[in-house]
Amino acid sequence: MSVMYALIAGRDITCTPLFQMNTEEFRVKGKEMVDYICEYMEGLGSRRVQPTVEPGYLRDIIPTEAPNEPEDWDDIMADVDNKIMKGVCHWQHPRFHAYFPSGNSYPSIIGDMLSDAIGSIAFSWALALPEEFLASPPGSRGGGVIQGSASECILVSMLAARNQAVQYLKKDVPDAEDSSFLPLLVAYCSTESHSCVEKAAMISLVKLRILEPDENCSLRGDTLLKAMEEDEAKGLFPFFVSTTLGTTSSCAFDNLKEIGPVCRMYPSVWFHVDGAYAGNSFICPENRYLMNGIHYADSFNTNTNKWLLVAFDCSCLWIKDRNKLTSALNVDPLYLQHKRSEETIDYRHWGIPLSRRFRALKLWFVLRRYGIQGLQAYIRNHCRLAKRFEGLVRKDSRFEVINDVKMGLVCFRVNGTDRLNQELLANINASGKLHMIPSLVKCRYIIRFCVTAEHAKDEDIDHAWEVIQEFASDLLESMKIAEPAIKPLPDATKPLSRKLTRRLSFTRSVSRDVYRRSLSRSSLHDGATPINVLDDEENIVEDEDVFHSGMSLGSLSISGLPIVDEKDC
Repeated sequence: MSVMYALIAGRDITCTPLFQMNTEEFRVKGKEMVDYICEYMEGLGSRRVQPTVEPGYLRDIIPTEAPNEPEDWDDIMADVDNKIMKGVCHWQHPRFHAYFPSGNSYPSIIGDMLSDAIGSIAFSWALALPEEFLASPPGSRGGGVIQGSASECILVSMLAARNQAVQYLKKDVPDAEDSSFLPLLVAYCSTESHSCVEKAAMISLVKLRILEPDENCSLRGDTLLKAMEEDEAKGLFPFFVSTTLGTTSSCAFDNLKEIGPVCRMYPSVWFHVDGAYAGNSFICPENRYLMNGIHYADSFNTNTNKWLLVAFDCSCLWIKDRNKLTSALNVDPLYLQHKRSEETIDYRHWGIPLSRRFRALKLWFVLRRYGIQGLQAYIRNHCRLAKRFEGLVRKDSRFEVINDVKMGLVCFRVNGTDRLNQELLANINASGKLHMIPSLVKCRYIIRFCVTAEHAKDEDIDHAWEVIQEFASDLLESMKIAEPAIKPLPDATKPLSRKLTRRLSFTRSVSRDVYRRSLSRSSLHDGATPINVLDDEENIVEDEDVFHSGMSLGSLSISGLPIVDEKDC
């Protein structure tokens, strides 16, 4: 801030350090930022969906050290425009159809602003809040809490389940160490479950058995029962089952009505339901049949930052018996105790971190500003547009729809080999006209088209389909001319290993020819997503000059960039 600015603002510059943004400057720059955000949101359609920069491009255009003297705010914002924005993938773009929606809305942004201003580290209810602010009535055992992500929800639920199981087993051997029971514990999920279940099992030091779903990618009760009986016969102890309503790959729904009774057959099994994406749709009565059997569950989570217009991070977790959760996570040193601890809920006992941001504020803003009817209309529009896209795909005999379209996700592919579909997706994404991602459904490589933009319209869907048809026509015509010997990737009749499934799900695929034609990695426009380069003779190539290992599960990332977790985004 300049001396002249301080004088104009009527401030005593002897009392305000030159490096500090005072109230008057914040008032001006804050309003300018609102204008900047509005212009950004309104002008998204004119921007390229994906960046064209090379990974690491910032290294050569920003200083290696922080400035010694304060810099002008206008200079900072100029660098945002000229340096930062050129490397941003625009998730709110009307042509962005990858992953799931990244919730955002003006009320949510405003809520975050106020939350940041209040700056409350809300680990404890030490305030005399009105009764209507309390989550549960007196005597209730249940309750809800906002976590940072679905990964956190599943982890804390598994930790609570582990504690419950250990306490049950200790009844027979009360002097045994808790850790001695860990080798006996087994958790269960489907191959369609998100990888965060595996990570939770790793952190919890327990076994995880991954089960095959049925032909509709739904985990069934008899499959779970068979696995649990087999493990029990081996002397193991089933303790946790994680199911999904709206899987990441194809938005499939596990059969809770069958799984719930199986869990009830065992003395200490925790039944968790992950509804990170589709769970938000249950605000619409017509979708609630998909959660039949939820009454069996011990915990349920949904990400309002995925499909309820709330900015990340805001994942809601409900627990049927909160005492089971808090008893596993309760650490109560003297300096955190207060006189109201017996009559209030201390959310520091509900999760991993002690300190908590005031995330509820932005959710509250969105709920009040949109109302239930507004949010229902938003979700119904996405579902309607997905059905519209499905109809367009089905009208073209060159394509097929792979999943049962119930929400805002359509899984489709060109009739042909997996490699053909990889080439198609690579060409579309490289053009920057659309952004989609692949996955594996029923052992087949598919392309995921998700409706993500808040104000998505029919013309957005029609435009996307025109682009897809154009690239498909070009690719199929070039194949007729060249008539290459195309090898399927992999043979759809052969079962896929879990490692290969993980490697092909949520990856950016480019042909070896496309890569060779590129002058640098900047031609691989999707810099945030792992990529597979297809070889002329091999299905999958791990090129040590191009890739480094990004995850233990076999995913690959462009060197120097982190892998983005498709569920927490």
